[in-house]
This record gives sequence, structure tokens and C-alpha cells, in this order.
Amino acid sequence: MNAKIIANGILRAVAILVGIALICWFFFKIQSVLAYLAMAAVLALLGRPIVMFLRKKLRFPNTLAVVATMVFMISIFLGILALFIPLISEQSKNLSLLDIEALKGNLNTLYLQTLDYFGASTGSFNNLLNESHIEENVLKELDLGFIPNFLNSFVNLLSNFSIGLFSVLFISFFFLKDSKLMQNGILTFVPDNKESNLIKSIDKINNLLSRYFAGILLQLFILFVIYTIALLIVGVENAIVIAFLCSLFNIIPYIGPIIGGAVMITLTMTSFIDADFSTVILPKALYVLLGLTIGQLIDNFFSQPFIFSTSVKSHPLEIFLIIIIAGLLFGVVGMVIAVPGYTAIKVILKEFLAEYSIVKKLTKNL
Repeated sequence: MNAKIIANGILRAVAILVGIALICWFFFKIQSVLAYLAMAAVLALLGRPIVMFLRKKLRFPNTLAVVATMVFMISIFLGILALFIPLISEQSKNLSLLDIEALKGNLNTLYLQTLDYFGASTGSFNNLLNESHIEENVLKELDLGFIPNFLNSFVNLLSNFSIGLFSVLFISFFFLKDSKLMQNGILTFVPDNKESNLIKSIDKINNLLSRYFAGILLQLFILFVIYTIALLIVGVENAIVIAFLCSLFNIIPYIGPIIGGAVMITLTMTSFIDADFSTVILPKALYVLLGLTIGQLIDNFFSQPFIFSTSVKSHPLEIFLIIIIAGLLFGVVGMVIAVPGYTAIKVILKEFLAEYSIVKKLTKNL
């Protein structure tokens, strides 16, 4: 091996590394566009069964079926938004006139009632903690002035969101209208002898993920109904909005239900902040906790096993391990995309590397 060959090898390696770095930099710069494409692909997968139903059962032309599907999905989105806008508008007025000191007093009252109910303000503990210093020590550094500032940031976020929403809907329309659009784009980077395998993989991934996302919607709807019933029984205001918000947290596996439950119980307690803690606040919070427990039992023992076994053809334990690993590597985003990503990888492995025994074992149910 002479110096010229070594030099060429080094140059080739450097060129490859530079090329990879440039590709990564390019993807980083267009990450918002990639996010729009990913969300549009999810919407297209969700809308695909509706389009097929309208085309095959009702004999709609392709374009009309796509337009009807888009109108249907936009109507659902607007209906959901209509639940939140009045609540946000009302809270905006309240926040503009918010008395921070009064809010601190209410929080302090709830804190004292909690301590008093559990006996924390009696006995030896009372020597260390007395009511005259609670507000000074516990709430002294509590600055609630961030709430109006957060609202302003939220409004700016909404303006950016509107641009992203238009982009996602625009891309989704063409993904639905031409179901082969993304496929043809990917095929331009694939050798001719591998095109058939890739087409099979894409079709299989579309079918599996369509069922998966439909199953996720069913899962969220079941939780939404259970949460709504629990909150309505307790008498919490804006029960439908709160139930919808807390059910959405379940999109994040394992962590989401905990966050949603904490939010629901907190909103329940603060809804009755002027009432007696032992006779009103605590019992209502326990009823809501019971509703949360029932919802999670149904979700864990019925909804999730049904979704994983019938849609993505994976064992719940297998999914659990994949979600944990993805969460450790990529955080919350990794947990959300773990199942769709893992499903896509399994399908591709089956089409291209089916001769390996480990691949056969992992993909035997596909």
C-alpha cells in the first residue's frame, strides 16, 4: 500500500464525514419543515381509511373524497378548539385583573387546611411550623407574576402555530390526494432492484400505522369519556375541557398519565378552594382519583394490549422496552415516536433482511 492510496483513503473518509456533517446541518436547519412533513404524514394515515371508505363504498371521486376528509378533520379540530377558546379568553380577562397577593392568600389557605387535616399543625411539628410564618417562609419567594407573561408568550406561540397548521393541512391534502407522492419521493434515492421491496414495506407500514393511530384515538376517547364522567359527578367546572386536556397527556407513554392525573386532581382542588378541605375538597379529589384509577386500569388491561396486538403486531412487553430505551436516548419525543418508528423498522427489516434468524423472530407476527 503506497502513500497515494493511503492519501486517497484519508481524503475519501474526510469527504464522507464532511458530507454527513453537511447533511445533518441541513436537516437541523429545516427541522420545522421535517416536523410539518411528519405531522402531515400522520394526518394522511388517519384520513386514509376515510378516503378509502368514501371512494369504495360511496363512489366519491378521489379529489372529492380527499376534500370531504379534510373538511371532516378540520371540523373536528375546530370543534376541539372551540372548547378551549372561551376558556382561554375567560382566563385571559381574569389574569389581566389578577390580584397576586389574593392568589397567594388562597394558596396559603389551602396549604394550611391540608396541614390541619393531616394533623401536621399539631403536636411536636407545631413547634417547628406555625401559621404566622407559613406565608413568609413558604410563599415569600413565590412570584406568580410569570402568569401574565406566560400568557403573552402563549399568544405568540399561537401565531406561529397558525402558520404551521396551514402548512401541515396543505401538505396533508396532497399526501391524501396522491397516496404515492411520498413513496415516489423516497424511491428516487433507492436502487431499481430494491424498489419492489421498498414499495411493499411502505404499503405495510401505512396499513399498520393507520390502525395504530386509529387505536390511539380510540384509547384517548375512552379515557376522555371516563374522565368527563368523573369530573361531572364531582361538579368541576369546564369538566369536558379538563378531561380532554388530561386525556391528551396519555399520548406520552407511562409519564403522560401521571402528569394528566396530577393536573386533573390539582384543578379539581383549586375549583373548590373556598370550601372546607376535609368535607369538600378532599372527598371530591378522592372521587376524581377513583375515576383516574378506573380509566388507567381499563387503558392498561384493555386499550393498550388491544392496540399493540392488533395494530402494530407487537407484544406489550416488547413495546414497553422499546419505549423505555427511546425515552432514555431521546427524551419525551423519543417515547412518543418509539412505537411508530419501531414498527417501521421491523417492516423494513422483514423485507430486506428476512434471511436472518433474529429478524425472523422479531417479525414473525407481521
